[in-house]
Amino acid sequence: MMQLDLLIRGFIIGLSIAVPVGPIGVLCIRRTLAEGRLRGLVTGLGAATGDATYGGVAAFGLSIVTNFLVGQQTWLRLIGGAFLVYLGAKTFMSRPPERAAEAKGGGILTNYISTLLLTVTNPLTILMITAVFAGFGVALTRFDQAAIVTMGVFLGSASWWIVLTLIVGLLRGRFDARWLRAVNMISGLVIAGFGIYSIAYLLVG
Repeated sequence: MMQLDLLIRGFIIGLSIAVPVGPIGVLCIRRTLAEGRLRGLVTGLGAATGDATYGGVAAFGLSIVTNFLVGQQTWLRLIGGAFLVYLGAKTFMSRPPERAAEAKGGGILTNYISTLLLTVTNPLTILMITAVFAGFGVALTRFDQAAIVTMGVFLGSASWWIVLTLIVGLLRGRFDARWLRAVNMISGLVIAGFGIYSIAYLLVG
C-alpha cells in the first residue's frame, strides 16, 4: 500500500507540473497539428522525461545537485530563453507540410531531445518540483521509494501529454494549409515571447 501511495503521489506531482500551459504545451499542440500525433506525443514525452529527471533529483534528495542547478539558473535561463527564441522564429517561418509527415527516426529523435533540453534548462522546473514535493509532504528514506515516486512523476506528466495529443489530433483534420500557417505564426510568436521574457527577466532583475 505504501508503494501504491507513493506512486499515486508521484503521478499527481507529475500531472500538476505538466498541465499548466507554457512554451512546451504550445510546441506540443503546434507539432501535433502540423506534423501529426506521433510528433506531438514524442514532444510531450521529452518534457515528461525532463520532469522525471528533476523529480528524481528531488526524490533522491540530491540537495547538492539541486543547489548547483539553482545557482546556475542565470545561465540556464539564458540558454533556455535563447533556444526558445530560435525555436519560435523557426516555427513562425515554417510552412505547413504538403503531405503528412513521415515518421522518420531522426526527426522524431530531434523532437524528443529538443523538448527534453527545453525542460531541463528551465530552472523553474526544479524549483516547482521541489515546492510541489514539499507541499505534498513527500518524505523518502529509501532508494526504492524515491524510484517509485520518480516513476510516478513520469507517468503523471506523460499521461497529460498523451491526452493533450489525442484531443488536438482529433481537431487536426479540420485545419487546412491556411489555418496551419496561422497556427505556425501564432505558435512561433508565443514560443519566442516566452524566450524573450526569460531573457528580459535576467536583464531587468
